[in-house]
Amino acid sequence: MAGRGEHRQPTGAITESVKSIVPDKGPTRSQAIAVAILFPTGGFLLTLSGLALTASVVGMGLLAPVFLLFSPVLVPAALLMALVVTGFLTSGALGLGGLSSLACFARAARDLVTKAPETIEQSKRKMAEAAGAAGQKAKEVAQALPSKAQEVAGKTDK
Repeated sequence: MAGRGEHRQPTGAITESVKSIVPDKGPTRSQAIAVAILFPTGGFLLTLSGLALTASVVGMGLLAPVFLLFSPVLVPAALLMALVVTGFLTSGALGLGGLSSLACFARAARDLVTKAPETIEQSKRKMAEAAGAAGQKAKEVAQALPSKAQEVAGKTDK
């Protein structure tokens, strides 16, 4: 018995070792607020996960006969085919959209290139017409000027 008592630690040493692990103060205010907020949140999330598990088990229980009727090969194959068809349709729609955008851009570029010379020619013709009209007007004014000058001279002589 003496051997057993020698290996025991005194009660004071145990108390000191526990005190060194446990802090002297209580939790800080921020720690208390964190616990007050996170504990109910964790409980709520745990409850939601339990409900999700329950719904999954009930759903599998209800759908098990459907899976037995429709072979596990047919359902994924049908889903795969639906996804493939959806992918092809989406690809085609996006391709048509891109093609129509390129066609619209090409049409606008072609119109710009073909209309530019016509626009330049049209501008030249308008300038020539305006110059011709101005020249004609200048001739008319030049022809009318001597007669007007004579009228003015005749009025001043009277």
